Amino acid sequence: MLPVLDEEIARHRIARRVAMEFQDGDVVNLGIGIPTLVSDYIPGDIRVIFQTENGVVGAGPKPDKEDLRFIGAGGRCLKPILGGALVASDMSFGLIRGGHLDATVLGALEVDQEGNIANWWIPGKMVPGMGGAMDLVTGAKHVIVATTHCTKKGDPKILPRCTLPLTGVGVVSLVVTEYCVLRMVSGELVLEEIAPGVDLEDFKKVTPADYRVSRDLCNMKGCDQE
Repeated sequence: MLPVLDEEIARHRIARRVAMEFQDGDVVNLGIGIPTLVSDYIPGDIRVIFQTENGVVGAGPKPDKEDLRFIGAGGRCLKPILGGALVASDMSFGLIRGGHLDATVLGALEVDQEGNIANWWIPGKMVPGMGGAMDLVTGAKHVIVATTHCTKKGDPKILPRCTLPLTGVGVVSLVVTEYCVLRMVSGELVLEEIAPGVDLEDFKKVTPADYRVSRDLCNMKGCDQE
């Protein structure tokens, strides 16, 4: 059995680990859900420029006092940072489609061993469409998936092949869950980090995708800060 984590602990563990992936000066877009938490964990010694689809370049973490004039595409209040700008929608998507984002962080319903991602449609539920995700997965240099390892029903999300309609094909660079870090290396999923208390045999039972265990497999970074 894998360790059972409180939902909030799991979400923040994922966000904290994703925040360690960025370098000073990176321009990053955060999707809805768990990805919105990433801005709260950026190390103090680097500056990450967060961009939102609805027109902010230079968004900071959630402010102590919410200001409803400044809301990100995910519906969460944000704080414009010094030097930030509000831009029109066409400019915002021009940045995305023009390849000017270093990374995007997205949630997922499913992700597979070929780097495909499905994150916009659940059978039987009405949804308006995949939104900006279709632009982000093709325009960003790196696509980072931040998701819980399984659904609330306990079904695996990291699969040999996605079963839901795809958002992007072969676009995923990194997958971070509450239990692991999986990186795409030359078209292959590589398990690089695993959370404390997670047995590799138990992990395999809930991870049906093919993956290789790195020779340098280590404990998942950031777990000691919980």
